[in-house]
Amino acid sequence: MLFDDRFDRRDFLATLAALGVSNVAALKALAQDSMPLRRVPSTGEELPIIGLGSSKVISEIGANGTEPVAAILRTLLEHGGRVIDTWPRDPANDSGFGRVLAEPGIAGRPFVTTKVSEDGAAGVNQLETSLRSYGMDTIDLAQVFSLTDLYTHWPTLKGWKESGKARYIGVTVSNYDLYDELETFLASETPDFMQVNYSISERRAEERLLPLAQDRGIAVIINRPFMNGDYFRRLANVPLPDWAAASGIHSWAEFSLKYILPHPALTTVLTETSNPVHMAENAMASYGAMPDDATRQRMAAYIDAL
Repeated sequence: MLFDDRFDRRDFLATLAALGVSNVAALKALAQDSMPLRRVPSTGEELPIIGLGSSKVISEIGANGTEPVAAILRTLLEHGGRVIDTWPRDPANDSGFGRVLAEPGIAGRPFVTTKVSEDGAAGVNQLETSLRSYGMDTIDLAQVFSLTDLYTHWPTLKGWKESGKARYIGVTVSNYDLYDELETFLASETPDFMQVNYSISERRAEERLLPLAQDRGIAVIINRPFMNGDYFRRLANVPLPDWAAASGIHSWAEFSLKYILPHPALTTVLTETSNPVHMAENAMASYGAMPDDATRQRMAAYIDAL
């Protein structure tokens, strides 16, 4: 199937049928023509609100081949998503991902990110290796992972942007321990993007970081919407509240995503999965009505009480 910029309803229904998805949430999603988009403040470019955190599935290319990654990426694209977040780990696996990015129907479509996660020269080499492995002259977004050797790598990323090797540059955190350091950095620098952990169970980003990003005009990528799977493990034997369905919530995945998505600061939420059906379900969470503020408060209180 060719990919269109706006996801056609019949194509959407056909994809759901192929994936074996036929629940109420899927039908509700048909009320929209396409995945919602959010603007990158520094340029006005629009990005789809659901993306893919791909580290795990890319790291398994050596064992499982490239088709699982390709299937996930096709599903994301078919449902209107584009952002795929990567982290260089192994040149062979990363080169496999590069082959996926070159496949017909995929080539040129994803918004691809990479990260530097090692100190000093090794970190610079990671950035160069990413471009070679992915078969790209320009990466969409280069990020300093977890603020690693930040004040060494930030000038390097600025140089990448100036030279055209990166369209955007940013920084990432995925735990509360780094929030103060990130705020200190943001007092003097304005990255295009920042990536931060945020979920129905991890809400501290609401207090200072998300408002700060809005004030400074920084795009926000959300990681850990499911706490790297711990969210599902905690809720394995807990039923959804009866009132969730009235807000279009039919799974615990939707419960967290539909809490996150209405926040005006965020640009894209990364959902990590190796299952195309789950990727489709995550994408569908962006379709349809979102909870209002009162419902979101009720959702948070429900989780806090568990």
